[in-house]
Amino acid sequence: MTRRSLPTSTHAPDSAAGSATTAVTEAPAARETALVSAALDSATPAALLAGAIDVEQAPRPLSVFDLMRIGIGPSSSHTVGPMRAGRAFSRELADAVRPGGAGASDGECASPVPGAGLPQPTRVTVELYGSLGATGRGHATDRAAVMGLAGYEPETVPAVVCESLMEEVEAAGELVVDGVGPVPFSPSADIHFLPGRVLPYHVNGMTLTAYCASGAEILRRTYYSVGGGFVMEDVGTPGAPSIQALATASASQAHATPAPFAFTTSAAMLAICEREGLSVSDVVLANELSARSREEVIAYLDRLRATMRACIEAGMNAEGILPGGLGVRRRAKALHERLRAQSTGPAAAFTMADPLRGMDWVDLFALAVNEENAAGRRVVTAPTNGAAGIVPAVLAYYERFIPGADDDGARRFLLAATAVGGLIKTNASIAGAEVGCQGEVGSASSMAAAGLAEALGGTPAQVENAAEIAMEHNLGLTCDPVGGLVQIPCIERNAVAAVKAINAARMALWGEGRHTVSLDTVIETMRQTGEDMLAKYKETSRGGLAVNVVEC
Repeated sequence: MTRRSLPTSTHAPDSAAGSATTAVTEAPAARETALVSAALDSATPAALLAGAIDVEQAPRPLSVFDLMRIGIGPSSSHTVGPMRAGRAFSRELADAVRPGGAGASDGECASPVPGAGLPQPTRVTVELYGSLGATGRGHATDRAAVMGLAGYEPETVPAVVCESLMEEVEAAGELVVDGVGPVPFSPSADIHFLPGRVLPYHVNGMTLTAYCASGAEILRRTYYSVGGGFVMEDVGTPGAPSIQALATASASQAHATPAPFAFTTSAAMLAICEREGLSVSDVVLANELSARSREEVIAYLDRLRATMRACIEAGMNAEGILPGGLGVRRRAKALHERLRAQSTGPAAAFTMADPLRGMDWVDLFALAVNEENAAGRRVVTAPTNGAAGIVPAVLAYYERFIPGADDDGARRFLLAATAVGGLIKTNASIAGAEVGCQGEVGSASSMAAAGLAEALGGTPAQVENAAEIAMEHNLGLTCDPVGGLVQIPCIERNAVAAVKAINAARMALWGEGRHTVSLDTVIETMRQTGEDMLAKYKETSRGGLAVNVVEC
């Protein structure tokens, strides 16, 4: 199956569309988040995910290092991606203004002293287009851009910065741009939400611009947050946009390394498993080890598990009202206390006899994670933040409720989930702004079902069947967050999808993996459904529950 790119015109909140903005200065030859050479860049996961290259040209499937990354809530596409874009812009701006840097040699901002670099910027603006403009406030896109400009990264930004930096910048009237220094900046005046304008390349577009004292542009860059935290950058010239993936050189090098078992469809994956006598997780692990050491891969898998466990524990111990103005109260702590009481108090006998008691715990795990995500805390993007509770909840179910569960099984869970997530990402989409919530919650449910079936000893055919069942029964799911916040219906939706993933895995394990509808067919159907879906149901908060709940 070859992925066909989704036309962005079907994603627009309205029919207005602007032209892609382009760069004023050339990208520096070397910076931490630099665009690498064309040969390496074509292999990056962002290029593959965004449809910049045909999936058949990819030298390797997407990695667990791509599919599951640690970041902050509430959204991978609306928070994590814009933060990475802001940080990339600050690095390039710092390079342009430093002495001997890559600044422009002419124009109103040019220094008369050769090699002096460009002058200190006197203003920075952020323009958020399409879905970023429509739900950016609820998804903390404005906060993310500011934190990125200040040099913070999603994986390591302190919670106190997430909570207070925006207000501190507004009060001070300036932002300390990483590597540049203080720049006059007012979030309320310099961040512009433009939902009616959709750039041609992708619905999640944003442009950052730095100006000198004369009002001329020092640097202008347009970025696209294409889902899962991946970012593309337009490094072209006026009238000739050039979209390339924003990636570190090390990540690009890993993706340029051919995998021993490359596959772009579930059919090809199953054929490899049968030919080599390997499980799905074996195939994925072999691909991982072709680019990284075993120690690095195992350490990353265990870091993901530790982060997921920490997020569940944090969510089960936090209480209060979630930010955003909807007045949504956290429920995980109270539910946790009730479940613990039932396990030790007078009701323990009934609880232990209840065959569905495990489902209550799965609901709890998912609610805990997604309440943390809604609060802007640290989660694992698996494959997105809006669906971040599903894989951790099902993994916790395996670790806590399945006799004989062990570290090896948990790692195989994540590797099999990676195989399915990679197929969905490269052949369809995991972005709610592109295909609705079927691409987020549906994808996560499919990944979790595959992971659980693998951990429970399922055959490759059963693992594929589990993923297919979960994805099939999330087709058509809309993305309609009330108030643009990842709270209603997102939090409960994760709990329901986690239980659905467990059911899908159990159903697949009943049989031998034989079924009429293949995972490839379901993924293509999801892509087509997303393409046909009205824009108001794709993370714009202009349809569905987003409007009906408010009206009621």
